[in-house]
Amino acid sequence: MSDQLISVDELAAALSGDARPRLLDVRWSLGGPDGRGEFALGHIPGAVYVDLDEELARHGEPTDGRHPLPEIADLEQSARAWGLNVGDAVVVYDDRGGQSAARAWWLLRHAGLADVRLLDGGWSAWTAAGLPTTTDAATPPPGDVVLEYGHLAVLGIDEAAALPHHGVLIDARAAERYRGDVEPIDPRAGHIPGAVNAPSADNLGPDGRFLSPARLAERFASLGVDSRHPVGVYCGSGVTAAHDALALTIAGFEPALYPGSWSQWSNHPDRPVATGTPSSTISTSTD
Repeated sequence: MSDQLISVDELAAALSGDARPRLLDVRWSLGGPDGRGEFALGHIPGAVYVDLDEELARHGEPTDGRHPLPEIADLEQSARAWGLNVGDAVVVYDDRGGQSAARAWWLLRHAGLADVRLLDGGWSAWTAAGLPTTTDAATPPPGDVVLEYGHLAVLGIDEAAALPHHGVLIDARAAERYRGDVEPIDPRAGHIPGAVNAPSADNLGPDGRFLSPARLAERFASLGVDSRHPVGVYCGSGVTAAHDALALTIAGFEPALYPGSWSQWSNHPDRPVATGTPSSTISTSTD
């Protein structure tokens, strides 16, 4: 496994040892109820539920995007409530192929935690392996973890606009949203001019686990990603972009993430919008 992932067998072995990792259950779906209901029906023993909307994001103006990064003091308070201590190893998981848990992986690493891994295959792989589950909620004592942002690269809106001119900017959304065929959430359809499309779902194989580092490297290389130029990622609101950021990291790259993503960009009428595929891209503005 990569240093960013952990298999269900590895996690089961770690949980039976003395140095147990802290488990965070980050089940969540866009537009649906939070994952507390699923968590209550069953979770990995020792896991603590994490509310993505309330604990892994803050609520700002539409021009900030739907999921701006939480204030560091708020994230630290939440992490301590999850029982995280200085030096803890952390494992995050969900039931969506890592699409929401990757947000916790990225955010905690950005905040300075050195050992954060995503459970490859998530909840479904754990249950398919017949490993223990529980409905008992863990109530860990408050932790003493200290967090500070700045450990991973972050793009602001102007940096995202400039990146295609000297590097690669990746849009992690589904192809139809990238092209602008549909836009069910944000005020304008399309993508940031110059961005290329790498839907986050394609980071996974048919078994719901991440592709090998070599195959991920091939995938991103086909889009122009190389070690000589910077690469950045965005999505609708900075959540599934973290999935592409994780895949890029597994592949050996050092991506920057644009947290505001399309939800921020499309709420700024002065920002141009591109539609179609790269070979038929047109730029528009709502000035």
